[in-house]
Amino acid sequence: MAQQRLPMRNIRDVLRLSAAGMSKRKIAAGLGIGATATGECLRRAREAGVGWPLPDDMADADLEARLYPASTVLAELKARRPQPDWPMLHRELKRKGVTLQLVWEEHRAGHPDGFGYSRFCELYRAWEGRLSPTMRQTHVAGEKLFVDYAGTTMDVIDGTTGEVIKAQLFVAVHGASSYTFADATWTQTLPDWIGSHTRAFAFFGGVSAMVVSDNLKSGITKACFYEPAVNRSYAEMAAHYDTAIVPARPYKPRDKAKVEVGVQVATRWIIAKLRKRQFFSLNELNEAIAVEVAALNARVTRHLGASRKALFDELERSALKGLPTEPYVYAEWKECKLGLDYHVEVEKHYYSAPHQLLREKVWVRITARTVEVLHGGSRVAAHVRSSSNRRHTTVREHMPSSHQRHADWTPARIQRKANEIGPKTSALIEIILREKTHPEQGFRACIGILRHAEAFGPERLEAACGRALEIGARSYTSVTSILKNNLDRRRPEPATDGPAITHDNIRGPTYFH
Repeated sequence: MAQQRLPMRNIRDVLRLSAAGMSKRKIAAGLGIGATATGECLRRAREAGVGWPLPDDMADADLEARLYPASTVLAELKARRPQPDWPMLHRELKRKGVTLQLVWEEHRAGHPDGFGYSRFCELYRAWEGRLSPTMRQTHVAGEKLFVDYAGTTMDVIDGTTGEVIKAQLFVAVHGASSYTFADATWTQTLPDWIGSHTRAFAFFGGVSAMVVSDNLKSGITKACFYEPAVNRSYAEMAAHYDTAIVPARPYKPRDKAKVEVGVQVATRWIIAKLRKRQFFSLNELNEAIAVEVAALNARVTRHLGASRKALFDELERSALKGLPTEPYVYAEWKECKLGLDYHVEVEKHYYSAPHQLLREKVWVRITARTVEVLHGGSRVAAHVRSSSNRRHTTVREHMPSSHQRHADWTPARIQRKANEIGPKTSALIEIILREKTHPEQGFRACIGILRHAEAFGPERLEAACGRALEIGARSYTSVTSILKNNLDRRRPEPATDGPAITHDNIRGPTYFH
């Protein structure tokens, strides 16, 4: 089976991280993709002469055309050999009597063009060598920052109601020096998770090459053993700080043993020490946490022989990457399809995008102030975020030409045109606009009524509107019928005092006296 091509945003991340000096295997782990796919991407980039940074005007389609020329795709698909399912084969070898010779024969039976036996064994041994049940990790200065939440919460008292609110403790620990940062937030949701990261980077004064995180649902959308999927907002934050997210394997605490110990230390030297104090705001709690973190980092430990701060200053501070000019601004991402009205919905408000993308899938990037629509990696629309519900923010250039003709009409302009024709026309238009929940719903009817002045003349339209008011008609159809049947030239029959007909069975006014 041919290997699936990487999404273009992943390819851009591969080129960026490779240019920063990260190895193929670390790039694959950080982005949650296969090492083979990573190597293939880098090979194609070298052959095509594509390097990082890419030109600002290079869209995803241009990059794809450079890396994947149409003429070579079919030949490469035919030449690529099927890769064995190593995890499945490894499980099969645990069965009694199953040998490498047997599983190779079964593989070749299903894939006649597969590897020969010697190459098959060589590849399996290489794959098996990476399975270390227990590994003593060696931490390189500036390479890894381990992050997680402490399992124990901290209490904050609401000064107004007296309610006790549980606050979460975020902990970040550098691998080589064990230099620690701690921060309290209300929740473990994505905004608080990313906010704690940005404050941690500012506290350290730099960024490590990788961030090793737990499989928190906010940051890791798919906690898979082989290919974990990182939330797009979390991945965007990592790209902003030029670092890579490496999720720990599910149910493998040794992958993040450093932060597990850091959480244990934070529980003992921060949570336990502050347990008898009362806090009435999150800021007050974080001020107290900062004092305890400083004391923790200044304490000389027996197994290190120096304080965490001293080791950080000596080993890691110079190895960290510099902070970007501006801190990351939190943004949410939403994938959706452009509706028939060429608008996308964001929290009950509708924002326009070019009508040429009708029914196309787009990504929407949402910040506290802006809403951006992206298609194919390029921004196609940008709006100021609005808080009004069930309303539309529409850019005129996004409309089809037929819709643009109606875009210039406003309630004030419609009423002004009606006033020019006469008071009865003005009164009818005002009633139609007032009776609609939203005035825009009556635009078409009002515009249609006013355009009758071109075909029938202003005098007849004024008379027709007067008759419509007399008979209680409030629609474009009624006014059109009055004009076409010349009813505007007749006056309604005056009402009579007596009954319309006379008959013996009809009771007169004297019946009740």
